Amino acid sequence: MRNVFTIAGREIRSYFVSPIAYVVLTGYLLLGGWFFFNLLARFNLLLTIYSAQQNPQVLERLNLNEFVIAPLLHNLSVILVILVPVITMRSLAEEKKAGTYELLLTSPLRISEIVLGKFLGAFVFVAIMVATTFVYALILMVYGNPEMGVILAGYLGLLLLATAFVAVGVLMSSFTENQIIAAVSCLVSLLLLYIIAWPADSAGEVMGSILKYMSLTEHFAQMVKGVVDTKDLVYFATVIVLALFLTHRSVESIRWR
Repeated sequence: MRNVFTIAGREIRSYFVSPIAYVVLTGYLLLGGWFFFNLLARFNLLLTIYSAQQNPQVLERLNLNEFVIAPLLHNLSVILVILVPVITMRSLAEEKKAGTYELLLTSPLRISEIVLGKFLGAFVFVAIMVATTFVYALILMVYGNPEMGVILAGYLGLLLLATAFVAVGVLMSSFTENQIIAAVSCLVSLLLLYIIAWPADSAGEVMGSILKYMSLTEHFAQMVKGVVDTKDLVYFATVIVLALFLTHRSVESIRWR
């Protein structure tokens, strides 16, 4: 594992010695803050309107988790679809472009260590991004009364979603030496996994169930609601492990050529 951590540490340092980390983090926080501000303003407006109407039944249905946290997490997931390809595009593509790929493969490192190190480096950076947005939940805890369990389940879902995105991004980066191609391929793949369940309602019962199960957002949406189901955890674990396995095979295929 020492080699894995060494590669991961090198990856993390490479992010922060370039403008990539600061631009991505700043953009993510700015967009997240804008969404949070608008969702909270809308919630306060609804609260004011229904309080003036003295409608206690409607007021009971207004809660921070449903009107602020849930849409915020869904919006943050959309931002990750766009930003994760930017983060992962350089993972293996840059090694090929710089001519250090063959050197890396002929080193005493195992391929699994290289793949896990690259993945772990990108994962830590994305995990930092997700963790920084937890400040919005802390603000609500200080000034409001949201359900803590639902918030934690939602953020766990966001972290698992981001991890799956990273695994797919590293896989796409292993296919090419062009970082732009890697980023676009990752973006298209993530968008496909994100919207694959859209035609599920009109695709028939069997095909609809398959499309919904393949959709990242269907499993993520359940966790945002506070439901941490084993099938959702298994799904995310399967996507991550499968993507890393395919990355391993892709890197290993260089030796067959």
